Amino acid sequence: MINLKELEIWFVTGSQHLYGEETLKQVAAHSQTIATSLNSAAQIPVTVVFKPTVKSTEEIYSICAEANAAKNCIGIVAWMHTFSPAKMWIGGLKILNKPLCHLHTQFNRDIPWSEIDMDFMNLNQSAHGDREFGFIMSRMRLRRKVVVGHWQDNAVLEQLNTWSRAAAGWHDWQGAKFVRFGDNMRYVAVTDGDKVEAEMQFGYSVNTHGIGDLVKVINEVSNADVDRLIQEYEDSYTLAESLRKGNEKRQSLVDAARIELGLKYFLVQGNFKGFTDTFEDLHGMVQLPGIGAQRMMAAGYGFAGEGDWKTAALVRAMKVMGSGLPGGNSFMEDYTYHFDPANSLVLGSHMLEICPSIANAKPSCEVHPLGIGGKADPVRLVFNAAAGPALNASVVDMGNRFRLLINEVEAVAPEHELPKLPVARVLWKPLPDMKTGCAAWIYAGGAHHTGYSQNLTAEHMEDFADMARIETVLIGKDTKLRELKNELRWSDVYYQVNK
Repeated sequence: MINLKELEIWFVTGSQHLYGEETLKQVAAHSQTIATSLNSAAQIPVTVVFKPTVKSTEEIYSICAEANAAKNCIGIVAWMHTFSPAKMWIGGLKILNKPLCHLHTQFNRDIPWSEIDMDFMNLNQSAHGDREFGFIMSRMRLRRKVVVGHWQDNAVLEQLNTWSRAAAGWHDWQGAKFVRFGDNMRYVAVTDGDKVEAEMQFGYSVNTHGIGDLVKVINEVSNADVDRLIQEYEDSYTLAESLRKGNEKRQSLVDAARIELGLKYFLVQGNFKGFTDTFEDLHGMVQLPGIGAQRMMAAGYGFAGEGDWKTAALVRAMKVMGSGLPGGNSFMEDYTYHFDPANSLVLGSHMLEICPSIANAKPSCEVHPLGIGGKADPVRLVFNAAAGPALNASVVDMGNRFRLLINEVEAVAPEHELPKLPVARVLWKPLPDMKTGCAAWIYAGGAHHTGYSQNLTAEHMEDFADMARIETVLIGKDTKLRELKNELRWSDVYYQVNK
């Protein structure tokens, strides 16, 4: 479903006619070499496309307009091999609506001490050519990524990897559609928000379908399709005894499979990239989607419960950004705490819907009562999430702006069995510590729903927020509450001034 190699970043080199044809030929040859090397680098998940050197206002405007119109172009990596007078870039940068990464590099890694002459100096001018380019972007107040270092250095390749993944997530949002089955959970504030403003800011749309629209599709699913999916369940998961053929809860598995297929068909037919539902609106459904929501997430769809469309969209973006990386991304909720002073932990979970991409072992397919919703016992996948570094992210509507919160965490393996907790779950330690991390999240207005990631970093999320032009709040190992509270106050002032 997600193939990042279909997406392109364009490698654009700036120069000017001042240097003459021979120098410009060398500039083009060097640029082609760098672009080819980046395209073949294992770290870069997208296709890098070489573009001819731009040397005039007209050429720069043309390449920016071309990038805007190119369906598969997700951003531009720009490099000034020589000196490219920056007033030439104003018109192009004014219209560019794709993410921009400024690669501050040079073709040679080392100074050729015994051979360097003025011809070499005239050709290799990135050290000050990129500063000229940097000035005009700062003067224009443009958000962009700046990567510094030699183009063959692994650290540079990793930063380009991070930025290109963020650009892929941002590209995926443009024109995306998310569906809400039913409305927001009644009276809940943080999961609601301004969908019109979100479409203008983020590029995706959110619209509601009555649950009856979904039920109609579910009821049209064939028995043969249900049988094939149940066989897939039996091959993929450890099936609870009660769900096996001939046993008392087998019909629950049949119903769950029919719901999953109905969800899948509805999403495919409507070209949706994610969805939400709510246990308060299940009219006509036999059970709340559990395994169906989990498996749709595993297939790359965004999801969040209780009508939380912002988190559903964020989970989808995180799925795209993390495509091909070890580990997974999931809808998540901070559910309950372990306040042991020597080992404070958060237990993250949800009623049913945690993505099996984060599981540490083969999930168990089980059926259990659910105390809310008033429907039949739903089928779900039960598992523990893998230990290791992770993060939680949340987009909240602050009224005059959207804010992205990121909390770096350390997931840990459960020290005890949880035999009576029939849901997927993960235990983590918030950074920098339990009290600071939780207080910082609450001061910043973070939601109880998040996108949980095992394979993305704060850098991915910050690059993504820059592309979306929204506020970022990072809670990590260096967070201090006094400084964070000041940061929040300064941000309030900034966003009042920059309406």
